[in-house]
Amino acid sequence: MRIFKEATFEAAHRLPHVPPAHRCHNLHGHNYRVRIECEGPLDPKLGWVCDFADVDAAMAPILKQVDHRFLNEVPGLENPTSEVIAAWILARLRASAIPAASVTVWENDTCGAIAE
Repeated sequence: MRIFKEATFEAAHRLPHVPPAHRCHNLHGHNYRVRIECEGPLDPKLGWVCDFADVDAAMAPILKQVDHRFLNEVPGLENPTSEVIAAWILARLRASAIPAASVTVWENDTCGAIAE
């Protein structure tokens, strides 16, 4: 079974490896939306895969590192594409006790990336 929890953060970034004429080469910001999917067996007693509060607790230090920050200065996010951000968050969640299966990061309403 899979569950999901969503979070948001606001941050600025620039993509240093695109050509200078590319619009994302310039400093700009996004209102990011993150969807964390956790997968595992349904606990027969508790009736859940994991506690949503535990997902929130695991996400709190991650969000603190990126919310209202310049992402290029965050270790591991020197080239902060949506793909890199999703993989970065997923790696940190997997280092916790959360059974994270995937992380989706939207940088706007119409595009984003999924790390599994």
